[in-house]
Amino acid sequence: VPNLQGPRYVSPVPSGGFVVSEECGDVKVFMSSRKLLCSLSSKYGHQFGNPAGVCVDMDGSILVADEQRRTVHLFPEHGAPICLVSTGLQRPAGMTCSSSGHLFVADTVENCVKVFKYCVRPP
Repeated sequence: VPNLQGPRYVSPVPSGGFVVSEECGDVKVFMSSRKLLCSLSSKYGHQFGNPAGVCVDMDGSILVADEQRRTVHLFPEHGAPICLVSTGLQRPAGMTCSSSGHLFVADTVENCVKVFKYCVRPP
């Protein structure tokens, strides 16, 4: 995939594509054919500080850790971004989410993985 500005983290999406964070820039979503589907900055009008870890949950929402802003935002397929974590992170890096609605975030300053519950699905 050419023309990325400092690619950092990558995660698959359920449709067969993938999402990539770019250093001090943007987060881009690609189709399985490797064609650019969208830029999260453009689609949502969101300004990132330094996007780092990315993952996609079971609903297809994209989650992005912002190292500079020390936050984690959720970008749903439809609707506005939601700030899931706004305190308690020093330098969020890699992350993943579980099918039970837990978010695992590696905090490189505190040398630990922090766990957050962000989604409760009915059984």
